[in-house]
Amino acid sequence: MHDTQRPAVTISAIAAEAGVSVPTVSRVLNGRSDVSPRTRERVEALLRDHGYQRRGVRPEVVRSGLIDLVFNDLDSPWAVEIIRGVEEGANEAGASTVVSAIHRRGSPKSTRQWLDNVSARASDGAILVTTDLDSFLRAELQRLQVPAVVVDPAGVPDLDVPTIGATNWTGAVGATEHLTGIGHRRIGFVAGMPGLWCSRARLDGYRAGLDAADIPFDPELVIEGDFDYQSGFRAGCRLLELAEPASAVFAASDQMALGVYEAVRKKGLRVPEDISVVGFDDLPEARWASPPLTTVRQPLAEMGKLAARTVLRMLQGEGVESLRVELATRLVVRESTAAPRTR
Repeated sequence: MHDTQRPAVTISAIAAEAGVSVPTVSRVLNGRSDVSPRTRERVEALLRDHGYQRRGVRPEVVRSGLIDLVFNDLDSPWAVEIIRGVEEGANEAGASTVVSAIHRRGSPKSTRQWLDNVSARASDGAILVTTDLDSFLRAELQRLQVPAVVVDPAGVPDLDVPTIGATNWTGAVGATEHLTGIGHRRIGFVAGMPGLWCSRARLDGYRAGLDAADIPFDPELVIEGDFDYQSGFRAGCRLLELAEPASAVFAASDQMALGVYEAVRKKGLRVPEDISVVGFDDLPEARWASPPLTTVRQPLAEMGKLAARTVLRMLQGEGVESLRVELATRLVVRESTAAPRTR
């Protein structure tokens, strides 16, 4: 007599054999009524034949092969870099990625709908970008037995949830010191979206860089932005219209830095001859800008890839070495910065 053990079967395999979608199999498992009787009978027969165990009974054999990646918004090239990294990490393990957005500024219905979709898909894990993972969302993911990792957390990193970020403060210090090192003392700062952890860290780094050069902090030189092109343009216009305009601008994102470029152009000035500009992120367009943008490289794709690997380790029951990981940033000097013009 041989004691053989059947290999674990996934929802994806059941769906493929039944000729239906993964969400349909999940609806059958969850007892949902929106499945035709014939389809339900076919799926349930396959579940019995394969000895499939439902989530919560033997979670180690329940694998849909899906990781949910969710953003607040998807209208930024920054998001594309994160997606690229997550997909690479997931593909290495034979998993797929589902990308969606929770519009946190709008109705909470979008959060509820996303959670319903996670349940229907029986997602193996979730990666949430620029969120504080509030108590409701965390409780629901725990109820669904979906491990979560937060990339670039919005608030103070939670000690109970793995988070992956970048050295925002250090990067901002380096950008500011680059400008002070080539002679600038009147340095404007276009801040990021208020309330975000990375925004505060970059502002603090800017202030620390000024302090290291014995330059007093001037609140007039700090303009609040929203990480997008338009807010960078508006901030650039304001900085150039001051009684004593800035000779350099450090923007907390590349998109805002490119908005500053347009403000400089509209004013009939040039980068870097009249004003130096530094960004943060090192998105592909930073290299294509005219002139190419000096910026702080944030390892966005690497952050996404590490997040995927962390979720997959958690699924295997492996421990996480550190709940808070910060990947190194570095300054990439290009042609948008030069010594200030003598006035």
